[in-house]
Amino acid sequence: MQRPYDRRVPSLSDLGQLPKRLVLGRPVRSDKAGESLLPKRLALPIFASDPLSSVAYATQEILIVLTLAGSAFLFLAPWLAVAVVLLLVVVVLSYRQVVHAYPSGGGDYEVAAKNHGRFASLVVASALLTDYVMTVAVSVASGTDNIISAFPGLAQHRVVIAVGLVAFLAAANLRGVRESGKSFAVPTYLFVAGILVMVVTGLIKYFFTDASLVAESASYTITPEPEYSNLAGLALIFFVLRAFASGCTALTGVEAIANGVPAFRPPKSKNAATTLALMGGIAAAMFAGVTALALFSGVKYAEFPCDLEGFANCETQPQLTVIAQVSGAVFGSDGIGFYYIQAATALVLILAANTAFNGFPLLGSVLAQDRFMPKQLHTRGDKLVYSNGILLLSGFAVVMLVAFQADSTRLIQLYIVGVFTSFTIGQWGMVRHWKREMKLVEGVERARMRRSQVINALGGSITTIVLIIIVLTKFTRGAWIVIVAMPFIYLLMRQINRHYTQVAEQLVPSGDSRTLPSKVHAVVLVSKVHKPTLRALAFARATRPDQLTALTVNVDDADTRALQADWDRYDIPVPLTVLESPYREITRPVLDFVKDIRRDSPRELVVVFVPQYVVGHWFENVLHNQSALRLRARLQFQPGVMITTVPWQLEGSRDREDAMRPGVAPGDLRRGITTDPP
Repeated sequence: MQRPYDRRVPSLSDLGQLPKRLVLGRPVRSDKAGESLLPKRLALPIFASDPLSSVAYATQEILIVLTLAGSAFLFLAPWLAVAVVLLLVVVVLSYRQVVHAYPSGGGDYEVAAKNHGRFASLVVASALLTDYVMTVAVSVASGTDNIISAFPGLAQHRVVIAVGLVAFLAAANLRGVRESGKSFAVPTYLFVAGILVMVVTGLIKYFFTDASLVAESASYTITPEPEYSNLAGLALIFFVLRAFASGCTALTGVEAIANGVPAFRPPKSKNAATTLALMGGIAAAMFAGVTALALFSGVKYAEFPCDLEGFANCETQPQLTVIAQVSGAVFGSDGIGFYYIQAATALVLILAANTAFNGFPLLGSVLAQDRFMPKQLHTRGDKLVYSNGILLLSGFAVVMLVAFQADSTRLIQLYIVGVFTSFTIGQWGMVRHWKREMKLVEGVERARMRRSQVINALGGSITTIVLIIIVLTKFTRGAWIVIVAMPFIYLLMRQINRHYTQVAEQLVPSGDSRTLPSKVHAVVLVSKVHKPTLRALAFARATRPDQLTALTVNVDDADTRALQADWDRYDIPVPLTVLESPYREITRPVLDFVKDIRRDSPRELVVVFVPQYVVGHWFENVLHNQSALRLRARLQFQPGVMITTVPWQLEGSRDREDAMRPGVAPGDLRRGITTDPP
């Protein structure tokens, strides 16, 4: 009868496991995977925190571009906001079709793979992977900006704060989906409630009371950048399109729900579609409200602070973010409401990166399963999460934050290229999907599919136009980095897939796989006559090889003569073969000896026995076994050669093994606890 394997949970008394357990907690059994599925109330903050939090900087990005030409073009802001909201509605409706048609969690990658082929799917995958990295970098950098807006003295520690926040997010996600969801749900809901209260309060204050609604920067005037002082014709159109492209950052993260459908509770597709609708409605209302209040209160925000005339100490003093200025205008710059909004905004922006921490590992797992990413990304860790994907995402995000000094304005230029690339390919893939499916049905079901196809065609058309606008307007401002990175990632995935394919082909059993070797030649490596050597010789003799050679390399004449004397004194019944090495090298003579055996008899199997003694502490390994490691590393590349390590456990290693015996913790024996059978 097969007995289930149940590994004992490591005790905190095991110092090697202590740091890991403090960060991650206790491991979770594989059969508890179903318990990590998310209800909608937790799925919303986990997967939608990115698009919900984007209202904190989407309006700001529109204003940054418009104010390059002075304050004369701020009248365009409402129209641009309306265009962004309409685009958000179309994209949300389009992704509702995706989660119903492809609930397995592949999202745009799966849609592209099944409807466009491998090339398009890998383009989408490279776009999404870069997008997830930028989501973490931009969200954390923006959250750091809001922390600094409340506490300007922290400006000089911007990078350190940002890197520390990424480490916190990684640790929280490594603890598991449900645990991180519970931790992140409250801040997201507090942010949404705070922004909606601020919007309602501000609108009431503006329309129905005599109280003024004035931002800190309302009295500033803006010095236009020289190249934007006389915009007309195509230059004006390009300028407006650039502002629109910047506002499209409000759509980042919408695709995460389509990639995270497997994490929802059943019915998965229905719950994911409902969460998408809730996210779209809330995000649109918040973005429109913040933009309206920013314009009503006269907010000014410039890419270069010294372009704001009236802003004292512009070279050293950081600008207050748009959301900070709006909350100050509504609640007062020293009121509780102001600090509440700043705290909630900073927190949710930081936690918005959690969208990527859920999407990146899931996509990495799918890619690894399809053999386009390393297999390690498909492995779940102790807490049933894809730990390697989380760590990889964290590492890349930290690199971006350090490289760009956690500057959200610079980072955001790299942001939405990947987002709209995946949007566009995915939506046109859905059009082909519905075309294929409609051939199989008639009547009401066909009409429903036709409606879905129209929605996806509209979404694909609009996102294609927006992608072209983004590439044209942001290429020279940093987007080229992402445009270069995506082909590199694409080629890397192709190489990984080629490697796995070649390995699989070479491992397929052939006709001679069961052919026995003509004979077995055992080679025992000898350095001294001691217990490890004698054990290796005994094991080699026990295998009854056709030929047995005890082999040593002469690097010192006196040591070799002493070895031969000991060999004769112990009357070892195996001749000792000595290889000369005039250059005192050990590895090369042994390799040549083994190659000569194989050259003389290609069907002969050579088994090399390597004696090795096991020490009790890791740091003691530095003092031993280096020659054996080098030999094994070289021998493993020789065809027809097997390597057998024969360990001899020193007293320190045996004592350590006894102390770590499963089921017995230090002190258990004193308390009469034992796992030994009666």
